Amino acid sequence: MSIKTIHPRELRQLVAQGKAIDLIDVRTPAEYREVHATLARNVPLLALDPEDVIQAHEGSCDEPLYVICRSGSRANQACLKFVEAGFTNVVNVEGGTLAWDGAGLEVVRGKKAISLERQVRIAAGSLVLLGAVLGYFVNPYFIGLSAFVGAGLVFAGITDTCGMAMILARMPWNQVCGADKASCSR
Repeated sequence: MSIKTIHPRELRQLVAQGKAIDLIDVRTPAEYREVHATLARNVPLLALDPEDVIQAHEGSCDEPLYVICRSGSRANQACLKFVEAGFTNVVNVEGGTLAWDGAGLEVVRGKKAISLERQVRIAAGSLVLLGAVLGYFVNPYFIGLSAFVGAGLVFAGITDTCGMAMILARMPWNQVCGADKASCSR
């Protein structure tokens, strides 16, 4: 099944016509805090429970639920979760928050954060470099670390699922202080 999509400007036109829009942003809380569409509420992909979201859905079950992330990939994963849970009226916002902001639509800006995609590139690059350096200077078996990371990147590219991103999303610097958090990074 292909997921329906909508361009950010089309979604904004629906709002201008007076339609009630339920838009969830599935990025990490830190990414959401940095910049998000004014209409969006944060429901991180790692904590996404389709049943809970559907129960809290601000429209009726006949009204679509719009999903946004940074560029569209995580939103598509979230849409698939909804479809698997039996709710098929989900729409992925094309190009995500990048496209929303690029179209000049209203956003809320907050504290800067390094995007999850950049964090993955930094971590993967560091591990590959570390494996190569240790393999050259300490023991050739350390080259296996670089091979492992490379294989993980290939798997992530093929499946559009990144284990490293899932781990990094749970790190304290990707969380935001809130009433339900005893401790968090600032």
